[in-house]
Amino acid sequence: MNTPSRRSRRTACTALALTLPLAALAACGGGGGTEASAEQGSGAGTITVWAHQGQASESAALQNAVASFNSSQKKVQVKLTLIPDTDYTKTITATDASKLPDVMEFDGPTMANFAYNKKLVAIDDYVSVKTTANATDAVKAQGEINGKHYGLGMYDSGLGIYGNKKLLDAAGVTYPAGLSDAWTAAEFTDAVKKLAAKDSDGKSLDLQESGGYANEWGTYGFAPIVWSAGGALLKNGKAEGALDTPAVASALETLQGWKTYTDPNTDGNAFAKGRVALSWVGHWMYPAYSKALGDDLVVLPLPDFGNGPKTGQGSWQWGISANTKNGKAAGAFLDSLLDDTNVTAMTAANGAPPGTRSVLAKSDLYKQGGPLQLYADQLAKPCGDSRIDTSCVAVTRPVTAGYPAVTAKFSQALADVYGGADPKTALAKAARAIDQDFSDNDGYKLP
Repeated sequence: MNTPSRRSRRTACTALALTLPLAALAACGGGGGTEASAEQGSGAGTITVWAHQGQASESAALQNAVASFNSSQKKVQVKLTLIPDTDYTKTITATDASKLPDVMEFDGPTMANFAYNKKLVAIDDYVSVKTTANATDAVKAQGEINGKHYGLGMYDSGLGIYGNKKLLDAAGVTYPAGLSDAWTAAEFTDAVKKLAAKDSDGKSLDLQESGGYANEWGTYGFAPIVWSAGGALLKNGKAEGALDTPAVASALETLQGWKTYTDPNTDGNAFAKGRVALSWVGHWMYPAYSKALGDDLVVLPLPDFGNGPKTGQGSWQWGISANTKNGKAAGAFLDSLLDDTNVTAMTAANGAPPGTRSVLAKSDLYKQGGPLQLYADQLAKPCGDSRIDTSCVAVTRPVTAGYPAVTAKFSQALADVYGGADPKTALAKAARAIDQDFSDNDGYKLP
């Protein structure tokens, strides 16, 4: 993450659950019905743990956390297995529930599907009340089904617009100070055009388009436009009437209009090298952008399409296998993993917003007055995945076992629109396909 290359961008996004092999989850087989249950066990012995192998710094932080836990007591010993991130979700999906480890990490949006397929158990009876209470509301929203928690995370994520103050000032563009005065969509478009007029190649915006949009980045990065326009990817289990509204179609038409002013950013350096003044991306680019721009870097919210500015959220989480024979030991390890020492070490390693209240409040980056306070402010106003109104900002991707269909169809529609397709037609097609998939699977009813 030291340079904004395509490779480091991909590593950052993968580590933050933004480029997931979610399609691998589709048609996983049966599920739903009764809730899975695990055995409490003795609370002693050896437990197995699976995690994704992300950035080297993240893996080292996790290995240190395990070593520290193992050496701190003799009652429970953890055996950690790291699986390459590109194979991780596919590995869990392909593994029979009876063969899964006691504790496993998983991408936030996959949680409901794993619970549906009885691979995860609610963790409330195994982790301490203190651990759950210390999780931020946004992290809890991602890991919750029907009031029960199936996952908790060490860190979260968020989106914003990075601006080059020098270029903004030179073009006479005023910009927001924070969430309360976010650009409207029209104001943002006007800023993009003014900046482009001052640019030699007429490009003023980076939308991280080099990897395409028919993927999880398309959904994570641009579903906030849907939510800000008053729409939703799903509402009461239906996409029609929520995703394909006139307001959402109009908002995506606005996005389509920005393409003229967007740098394809094939080298990953459009913003860092000053070719564009604005970059629509997440917190993970801060280290590289800060190094490149210094005091000229400003962090801004995404534009408001009428329902208030919105951001995506959610990242990797930890849960307990439904087939563990030692839930007490699994819970004890998670209590340790999610303590201040380990969460601080992990978020120092990857730069993500801490997923616990205590660490977030002390974070040099995210605390009040810190350079990334905006991301903390956004996460402090979580919407969950259903109550999306002007009072909240950070929206959880739909907590449903059918999420693979939702993200596949929406991101393809987004890619089509960006490529020139009619927004109304593309959204209607996506909504119909999502609803057909849900109908074919009895609505993906969760326990």
